[in-house]
Amino acid sequence: TDAIALVEEIQKGEPLITASCKEYVVHLVRRLQEKQGEKDDHKFCLFKVLRAHILPLTNVAFNKSGSRFITGSYDRTCKVWDTASGEKLLTLQGHGNVVYAIAFNNPYGDKIATGSFDKTCKLWSTETGKCYHTFTGHSAEIVCLSFNLQSTLVATGSMDMTAKLWDIEKGEEIVTLSGHSAEIIALSFNATGDRIITGSFDHTVAVWDVGTGRILHTLIGHRGEISNAQFNWDCSLIVTGSMDKTSMLWNAMTGTQIATLTGHSNEILDVCFDYAGQLIATASADGTARVYNAETKKCIAKLEGHECEIVKVCFNPRGNRILTASSDKTARLWDVATGHCLQILEGHTDEIFSCAFNYKGDIIITGSKDNTCRIWH
Repeated sequence: TDAIALVEEIQKGEPLITASCKEYVVHLVRRLQEKQGEKDDHKFCLFKVLRAHILPLTNVAFNKSGSRFITGSYDRTCKVWDTASGEKLLTLQGHGNVVYAIAFNNPYGDKIATGSFDKTCKLWSTETGKCYHTFTGHSAEIVCLSFNLQSTLVATGSMDMTAKLWDIEKGEEIVTLSGHSAEIIALSFNATGDRIITGSFDHTVAVWDVGTGRILHTLIGHRGEISNAQFNWDCSLIVTGSMDKTSMLWNAMTGTQIATLTGHSNEILDVCFDYAGQLIATASADGTARVYNAETKKCIAKLEGHECEIVKVCFNPRGNRILTASSDKTARLWDVATGHCLQILEGHTDEIFSCAFNYKGDIIITGSKDNTCRIWH
């Protein structure tokens, strides 16, 4: 495509792209063209094994660029690591029980939230390790948490059947989201931060208005516990995965069900959208993962090869690779277009429960019950 002609075409329909910023938009289009043209036959090699904690790991997460990542553990701490060197930068201490849920406030990455079985959530400085706030109010373990993209709120989901929204600056509770009849195990903000979804063991997903704390929609249809729920990039769709062996696609504005994605012969343990929001990946206890087209609702690839359940699935940022983590002690890299396995990441001695790409897609971390974290370059 001729970048200049394309931008002139865009300008006709977009009054915001004025003559003064035309050059910059042309530059961005050319960069996008370069990215599209890059060959992606990167083979990942083990870079470092981190014996991160004395007790088992619970979770791992990158900051946006992937320059740092964090690990949570049964040893009641969260540790901050430098990805490039594998060096431990900080140990965040203060929780009285297992640190289970962890997150950076991406895209900024200057704060970390930790949710614990001690029923509290703590907010920390990524740079100094100082604890800014301890959020108290839940009456049972916190098992999931998430920042909004604006980095003004953190949401926590608990075994007490509620989720809570907390003000990051003031360190105060803003609202309690009550309405589920069982534990909340997944939550996700939309991009604008005015909606949040919660997935529960009560078989439903609720869509809430962040400003009022009221339920806008209850997504009813699954016949088993929810394992995960996510908005797509433009927040028009929600995907849900369930123990009933199905994944469902919903209209995020109306709360109506669009499709049921079937084919797995066992529980769906994880679901996700690609960054463009056009593809859905599902991971199942049947040992396979599947890729569906969000528009046609058709299964376009079956990822077969793992010997045990797949507990985690994610796309690389470009959307042409999928990473899966399995109880068979391996992670696998797949080609989205063909469904072929490109690489098996071997070496862990126990099940892998977490895996993630950095933002460039050239580094992977895997977390295992063998108490190690592995960095793959």
